[in-house]
Amino acid sequence: MNLPKRDVQFHTYAEYCSWPEDQRYELIDGVAYAIDAPLRIHQEFVGEMHFQITGQSRNHPCRIYLSPFDVRLPKRNEADDLVSTVLQPDLLIVCDRSKLDERGCRGAPDWVAEILSPATASYDHILKRSAYEAAGVREYWLVHPVDRLLTVYTLENGRYGIPQYHELAGRLALGVLPDVEIDWDNLFAAINSA
Repeated sequence: MNLPKRDVQFHTYAEYCSWPEDQRYELIDGVAYAIDAPLRIHQEFVGEMHFQITGQSRNHPCRIYLSPFDVRLPKRNEADDLVSTVLQPDLLIVCDRSKLDERGCRGAPDWVAEILSPATASYDHILKRSAYEAAGVREYWLVHPVDRLLTVYTLENGRYGIPQYHELAGRLALGVLPDVEIDWDNLFAAINSA
């Protein structure tokens, strides 16, 4: 994967919480990957998508969050300190509020979106997709801003089925919240006017 590893040690959430906050990491199966500051277009996509989803889901019981926001994905029912996969999705929706606590989310969000950059594309496509699938994330979006392409994975019988591809044009509803849509044309208009 393209992202640098912190070291070759196995890490848990207890260690992760003790690291200085000036460098962000994600843990996947105990391996710590360094996360760099995102590019401006990445932040604009995250902000515009969050704005659109929030505006349409104000009265909905599901909650939307954006990075940095820790998502702990236990393999079984291990204590938080022993969890070895901790991710910070760009955007996520959690409908089961019992998964939320002061530290973030423990367990699979219902929907996750990652905005791809050249430095993170293979990491998001391979390692994070596998972690989200194993944890039971119902819907996983990979947004390719430069190529104007969206890849959508939907959980079927505990596995991600064949991905669906969409051009970033027109409107597209979230599978987990069919009454909430992303208007890609408005998103690009907002970004291009900035």
